[in-house]
Amino acid sequence: MTELKEISIYPIKSLRGVAVSEALVEKRGLRHDRRWMVTDREGMFLTQREFPRMALIGVEVGEEHVVLRAPGMAELTIPHQPADGPRRPVTVWNSTVEAAEYPADVNEWLSKAIGSECVLFAMPAEAERHVNPLFDRGDDLVSFADGYPLLLIGEGSLAELNRRIAASSQQDPPPRPSATPPMQGGEHFDPLPMKRLRPNLVIGGSEPFEEDRWARVRVGEAVFRVVRPCARCAITTVDPDRGEFDGKEPLKTLATFRMAKDVFPETLEELALQPNYVLFGENLIPENPGAIVRVGDEVELLETRR
Repeated sequence: MTELKEISIYPIKSLRGVAVSEALVEKRGLRHDRRWMVTDREGMFLTQREFPRMALIGVEVGEEHVVLRAPGMAELTIPHQPADGPRRPVTVWNSTVEAAEYPADVNEWLSKAIGSECVLFAMPAEAERHVNPLFDRGDDLVSFADGYPLLLIGEGSLAELNRRIAASSQQDPPPRPSATPPMQGGEHFDPLPMKRLRPNLVIGGSEPFEEDRWARVRVGEAVFRVVRPCARCAITTVDPDRGEFDGKEPLKTLATFRMAKDVFPETLEELALQPNYVLFGENLIPENPGAIVRVGDEVELLETRR
Protein backbone atom coordinates (compact mmCIF):
# COMPACT_ATOMS: atom_id res chain seq x y z
CA MET A 1 0.00 0.00 0.00
CA THR A 2 1.19 3.50 -0.80
CA GLU A 3 0.92 5.58 2.36
CA LEU A 4 1.96 8.81 4.00
CA LYS A 5 5.08 8.09 6.07
CA GLU A 6 6.18 11.54 7.26
CA ILE A 7 4.81 15.09 7.55
CA SER A 8 7.03 18.12 8.06
CA ILE A 9 6.44 21.84 8.29
CA TYR A 10 9.00 24.64 8.07
CA PRO A 11 7.39 27.50 10.02
CA ILE A 12 10.10 30.09 9.28
CA LYS A 13 11.33 29.83 5.72
CA SER A 14 14.78 28.18 5.51
CA LEU A 15 15.05 27.47 9.26
CA ARG A 16 14.88 23.97 10.73
CA GLY A 17 11.81 21.87 9.98
CA VAL A 18 9.39 20.27 12.42
CA ALA A 19 8.07 16.71 12.09
CA VAL A 20 4.38 16.35 12.96
CA SER A 21 1.97 13.40 13.05
CA GLU A 22 -0.90 15.29 11.43
CA ALA A 23 -1.52 18.67 9.84
CA LEU A 24 -4.41 20.82 8.70
CA VAL A 25 -4.28 21.54 4.98
CA GLU A 26 -4.92 25.22 4.29
CA LYS A 27 -5.09 27.04 0.97
CA ARG A 28 -1.49 28.23 1.37
CA GLY A 29 -0.26 24.76 2.40
CA LEU A 30 0.04 22.95 5.72
CA ARG A 31 -0.89 25.02 8.76
CA HIS A 32 2.06 27.11 10.02
CA ASP A 33 4.26 26.08 7.09
CA ARG A 34 6.45 28.99 5.96
CA ARG A 35 4.15 31.62 7.46
CA TRP A 36 7.23 33.54 8.66
CA MET A 37 10.28 34.66 6.72
CA VAL A 38 13.69 36.22 7.31
CA THR A 39 14.80 38.99 4.94
CA ASP A 40 17.58 41.50 4.54
CA ARG A 41 16.95 45.17 5.40
CA GLU A 42 15.37 45.75 1.97
CA GLY A 43 12.85 42.92 2.38
CA MET A 44 14.55 40.38 0.10
CA PHE A 45 14.24 36.83 1.42
CA LEU A 46 17.27 35.09 2.95
CA THR A 47 17.88 31.35 2.79
CA GLN A 48 20.44 28.66 3.51
CA ARG A 49 21.82 29.29 0.03
CA GLU A 50 23.58 32.32 1.48
CA PHE A 51 23.52 31.47 5.19
CA PRO A 52 23.67 27.71 5.85
CA ARG A 53 23.69 28.42 9.61
CA MET A 54 19.96 29.04 9.30
CA ALA A 55 19.57 25.23 9.36
CA LEU A 56 20.62 25.21 13.03
CA ILE A 57 17.81 27.48 14.26
CA GLY A 58 14.95 25.43 15.65
CA VAL A 59 11.33 26.59 15.63
CA GLU A 60 8.42 25.49 17.80
CA VAL A 61 4.92 26.77 17.06
CA GLY A 62 2.35 26.96 19.84
CA GLU A 63 -1.24 28.15 19.76
CA GLU A 64 -0.26 31.79 20.29
CA HIS A 65 3.52 31.97 20.24
CA VAL A 66 6.56 30.82 18.30
CA VAL A 67 9.74 29.76 20.12
CA LEU A 68 13.13 30.05 18.42
CA ARG A 69 16.25 28.22 19.59
CA ALA A 70 19.83 28.59 18.33
CA PRO A 71 23.09 27.06 19.59
CA GLY A 72 24.65 29.06 22.42
CA MET A 73 21.73 31.50 22.71
CA ALA A 74 18.81 31.92 25.06
CA GLU A 75 15.53 30.91 23.44
CA LEU A 76 13.29 33.63 22.04
CA THR A 77 9.49 33.64 22.26
CA ILE A 78 7.48 35.79 19.86
CA PRO A 79 3.77 36.16 19.06
CA HIS A 80 2.33 34.74 15.85
CA GLN A 81 1.82 38.28 14.59
CA PRO A 82 3.84 41.30 15.79
CA ALA A 83 1.68 43.73 17.73
CA ASP A 84 1.18 46.84 15.61
CA GLY A 85 4.11 45.77 13.42
CA PRO A 86 4.55 47.95 10.34
CA ARG A 87 3.55 46.41 7.01
CA ARG A 88 6.21 46.31 4.33
CA PRO A 89 6.54 44.59 0.97
CA VAL A 90 8.79 41.53 1.06
CA THR A 91 10.07 39.57 -1.91
CA VAL A 92 10.47 35.87 -2.66
CA TRP A 93 12.13 35.49 -6.06
CA ASN A 94 9.95 37.62 -8.37
CA SER A 95 6.95 37.65 -6.06
CA THR A 96 6.16 40.49 -3.64
CA VAL A 97 3.58 40.58 -0.83
CA GLU A 98 2.86 42.78 2.18
CA ALA A 99 4.04 41.33 5.51
CA ALA A 100 4.18 42.39 9.17
CA GLU A 101 7.60 43.31 10.58
CA TYR A 102 8.80 42.21 14.02
CA PRO A 103 10.47 44.71 16.38
CA ALA A 104 14.18 45.39 16.76
CA ASP A 105 14.86 42.98 19.64
CA VAL A 106 13.59 40.03 17.61
CA ASN A 107 15.65 41.05 14.60
CA GLU A 108 18.76 41.51 16.74
CA TRP A 109 18.40 37.96 18.10
CA LEU A 110 18.02 36.50 14.61
CA SER A 111 20.86 38.59 13.21
CA LYS A 112 23.19 37.19 15.87
CA ALA A 113 22.00 33.61 15.27
CA ILE A 114 22.43 33.85 11.49
CA GLY A 115 25.54 36.01 11.45
CA SER A 116 24.12 38.80 9.30
CA GLU A 117 21.75 41.70 9.78
CA CYS A 118 18.21 40.57 9.04
CA VAL A 119 14.51 41.21 9.66
CA LEU A 120 11.71 38.76 10.55
CA PHE A 121 8.26 39.05 8.98
CA ALA A 122 4.94 37.27 9.47
CA MET A 123 2.42 36.72 6.69
CA PRO A 124 -0.89 38.34 7.64
CA ALA A 125 -4.04 36.24 7.27
CA GLU A 126 -5.37 38.56 4.58
CA ALA A 127 -2.22 38.47 2.44
CA GLU A 128 -2.65 36.96 -1.01
CA ARG A 129 0.43 35.63 -2.73
CA HIS A 130 -0.51 33.57 -5.78
CA VAL A 131 1.28 30.62 -7.31
CA ASN A 132 2.73 30.75 -10.82
CA PRO A 133 -0.03 32.05 -13.16
CA LEU A 134 0.43 28.96 -15.35
CA PHE A 135 -0.95 26.83 -12.51
CA ASP A 136 -3.22 29.33 -10.73
CA ARG A 137 -6.93 28.58 -11.13
CA GLY A 138 -7.72 32.00 -9.74
CA ASP A 139 -7.50 31.47 -6.00
CA ASP A 140 -4.44 29.26 -5.58
CA LEU A 141 -2.28 30.87 -2.91
CA VAL A 142 1.09 30.11 -1.37
CA SER A 143 2.82 31.19 1.82
CA PHE A 144 6.50 32.22 1.80
CA ALA A 145 7.47 28.93 0.14
CA ASP A 146 9.48 29.36 -3.05
CA GLY A 147 6.49 28.87 -5.31
CA TYR A 148 3.92 26.25 -4.32
CA PRO A 149 2.05 25.19 -1.17
CA LEU A 150 3.52 21.70 -0.63
CA LEU A 151 6.38 19.44 -1.70
CA LEU A 152 5.99 15.65 -1.91
CA ILE A 153 8.80 13.07 -2.20
CA GLY A 154 8.66 9.28 -2.35
CA GLU A 155 10.93 7.21 -0.12
CA GLY A 156 11.73 5.05 -3.14
CA SER A 157 13.03 8.08 -5.02
CA LEU A 158 15.44 8.99 -2.22
CA ALA A 159 16.61 5.37 -1.96
CA GLU A 160 17.39 5.37 -5.69
CA LEU A 161 19.21 8.70 -5.42
CA ASN A 162 21.30 7.40 -2.51
CA ARG A 163 22.07 4.22 -4.45
CA ARG A 164 23.41 6.26 -7.35
CA ILE A 165 25.44 8.58 -5.12
CA ALA A 166 26.99 5.57 -3.40
CA ALA A 167 27.79 3.88 -6.71
CA SER A 168 29.29 7.08 -8.11
CA SER A 169 31.45 7.66 -5.04
CA GLN A 170 32.91 4.16 -5.46
CA GLN A 171 33.33 4.64 -9.23
CA ASP A 172 31.40 1.46 -9.81
CA PRO A 173 28.53 0.72 -12.22
CA PRO A 174 25.17 1.08 -10.47
CA PRO A 175 24.12 -2.30 -9.05
CA ARG A 176 20.59 -3.61 -8.91
CA PRO A 177 18.24 -1.09 -7.23
CA SER A 178 18.13 -1.43 -3.46
CA ALA A 179 16.87 0.67 -0.58
CA THR A 180 20.29 0.21 1.05
CA PRO A 181 23.23 1.88 -0.77
CA PRO A 182 26.13 -0.49 -1.48
CA MET A 183 29.46 -0.39 0.33
CA GLN A 184 32.64 -1.81 -1.15
CA GLY A 185 36.30 -2.01 -0.23
CA GLY A 186 35.64 -1.03 3.37
CA GLU A 187 34.24 2.37 2.32
CA HIS A 188 31.27 3.73 4.21
CA PHE A 189 28.52 5.84 2.66
CA ASP A 190 26.07 7.71 4.86
CA PRO A 191 22.80 7.97 2.92
CA LEU A 192 21.35 11.46 2.63
CA PRO A 193 18.45 11.83 5.08
CA MET A 194 15.06 12.91 3.80
CA LYS A 195 15.22 16.13 5.85
CA ARG A 196 18.01 17.32 3.57
CA LEU A 197 15.42 17.57 0.76
CA ARG A 198 12.87 19.44 2.94
CA PRO A 199 9.59 17.86 1.79
CA ASN A 200 6.22 18.37 3.47
CA LEU A 201 4.89 14.91 2.63
CA VAL A 202 6.95 11.71 2.38
CA ILE A 203 5.31 8.78 0.63
CA GLY A 204 6.16 5.12 1.21
CA GLY A 205 5.33 2.11 -0.95
CA SER A 206 5.83 3.74 -4.36
CA GLU A 207 8.47 2.94 -6.97
CA PRO A 208 11.42 5.32 -7.49
CA PHE A 209 10.18 8.49 -9.19
CA GLU A 210 6.71 7.07 -9.64
CA GLU A 211 5.45 10.50 -8.58
CA ASP A 212 6.75 11.87 -11.91
CA ARG A 213 3.58 10.65 -13.58
CA TRP A 214 1.09 11.75 -10.92
CA ALA A 215 -1.32 14.58 -11.74
CA ARG A 216 -3.83 14.33 -8.89
CA VAL A 217 -3.70 12.36 -5.64
CA ARG A 218 -5.71 11.79 -2.51
CA VAL A 219 -3.84 11.60 0.80
CA GLY A 220 -6.30 10.45 3.42
CA GLU A 221 -9.14 12.96 3.08
CA ALA A 222 -7.06 15.62 1.31
CA VAL A 223 -6.89 15.97 -2.48
CA PHE A 224 -3.98 17.65 -4.26
CA ARG A 225 -3.09 18.66 -7.79
CA VAL A 226 0.46 17.61 -8.63
CA VAL A 227 1.35 20.65 -10.68
CA ARG A 228 5.05 20.44 -11.52
CA PRO A 229 8.35 18.81 -10.53
CA CYS A 230 10.54 20.69 -8.07
CA ALA A 231 13.77 22.18 -9.44
CA ARG A 232 16.43 21.73 -6.77
CA CYS A 233 19.05 24.22 -5.59
CA ALA A 234 22.13 24.51 -3.39
CA ILE A 235 20.11 24.17 -0.16
CA THR A 236 20.16 20.41 -0.78
CA THR A 237 23.94 20.51 -0.33
CA VAL A 238 23.69 21.89 3.23
CA ASP A 239 24.18 19.43 6.07
CA PRO A 240 21.18 20.31 8.30
CA ASP A 241 22.88 18.96 11.43
CA ARG A 242 26.03 21.07 11.03
CA GLY A 243 24.67 24.14 9.24
CA GLU A 244 27.43 23.92 6.66
CA PHE A 245 27.74 23.16 2.96
CA ASP A 246 28.69 19.53 2.47
CA GLY A 247 30.11 19.06 -1.01
CA LYS A 248 28.26 18.83 -4.33
CA GLU A 249 25.76 16.09 -3.57
CA PRO A 250 22.97 15.46 -4.29
CA LEU A 251 23.04 17.99 -7.16
CA LYS A 252 26.04 16.34 -8.80
CA THR A 253 24.34 12.97 -9.08
CA LEU A 254 20.89 14.39 -9.86
CA ALA A 255 22.44 16.16 -12.86
CA THR A 256 23.40 12.78 -14.32
CA PHE A 257 19.86 11.42 -14.56
CA ARG A 258 17.28 13.98 -13.42
CA MET A 259 17.74 16.96 -15.76
CA ALA A 260 14.43 18.34 -16.98
CA LYS A 261 15.36 17.94 -20.64
CA ASP A 262 15.85 14.21 -20.06
CA VAL A 263 12.95 13.48 -17.70
CA PHE A 264 10.26 15.64 -19.35
CA PRO A 265 11.57 16.32 -22.89
CA GLU A 266 8.11 16.83 -24.43
CA THR A 267 6.51 18.95 -21.70
CA LEU A 268 9.16 21.43 -20.55
CA GLU A 269 7.11 24.51 -21.42
CA GLU A 270 3.88 23.05 -20.06
CA LEU A 271 5.57 22.34 -16.71
CA ALA A 272 7.44 25.69 -16.66
CA LEU A 273 10.83 23.96 -16.62
CA GLN A 274 14.17 25.05 -18.01
CA PRO A 275 16.09 22.25 -19.78
CA ASN A 276 18.96 22.18 -17.27
CA TYR A 277 16.89 22.17 -14.08
CA VAL A 278 17.63 19.16 -11.89
CA LEU A 279 14.41 17.70 -10.51
CA PHE A 280 13.52 15.93 -7.29
CA GLY A 281 10.06 15.86 -5.73
CA GLU A 282 6.69 17.21 -6.85
CA ASN A 283 4.93 20.48 -6.03
CA LEU A 284 1.30 20.23 -4.87
CA ILE A 285 -1.69 22.56 -4.69
CA PRO A 286 -4.56 21.64 -2.30
CA GLU A 287 -8.00 21.16 -3.84
CA ASN A 288 -10.02 20.86 -0.62
CA PRO A 289 -8.52 23.11 2.08
CA GLY A 290 -9.76 22.18 5.55
CA ALA A 291 -8.86 18.51 5.25
CA ILE A 292 -6.36 16.92 7.64
CA VAL A 293 -3.47 14.66 6.62
CA ARG A 294 -2.13 12.09 9.07
CA VAL A 295 0.90 9.82 9.09
CA GLY A 296 -0.35 6.42 7.93
CA ASP A 297 -2.97 7.84 5.54
CA GLU A 298 -3.42 5.85 2.36
CA VAL A 299 -2.30 7.59 -0.82
CA GLU A 300 -4.56 7.07 -3.83
CA LEU A 301 -3.62 8.07 -7.38
CA LEU A 302 -6.60 9.84 -8.97
CA GLU A 303 -5.13 11.05 -12.28
CA THR A 304 -1.88 10.67 -14.20
CA ARG A 305 -0.02 13.14 -16.39
CA ARG A 306 -0.46 12.96 -20.13
